[in-house]
Amino acid sequence: MKKWFVYMLRCKGGSLYTGVTTDLDRRVAEHRSGKGVKYTRAHLPVELVWSESVSSESDAKKREAEIKKFRKSEKEELI
Repeated sequence: MKKWFVYMLRCKGGSLYTGVTTDLDRRVAEHRSGKGVKYTRAHLPVELVWSESVSSESDAKKREAEIKKFRKSEKEELI
């Protein structure tokens, strides 16, 4: 069974990006190299500031959606 991760990156200007992956190291490296999503490519550099492992893709996507609804102050508290 694959382990899934929900993660947050701090981007240029202090913004936060939230995503999911099964390989956290690889995904962060992709973001840092400019091969991530459009948002992080436009807001380099990025730094991993928080991650959480979950047991399934479904749980990861639910947690990601929950976090994306947080205010920035709530995300900062989580970090």
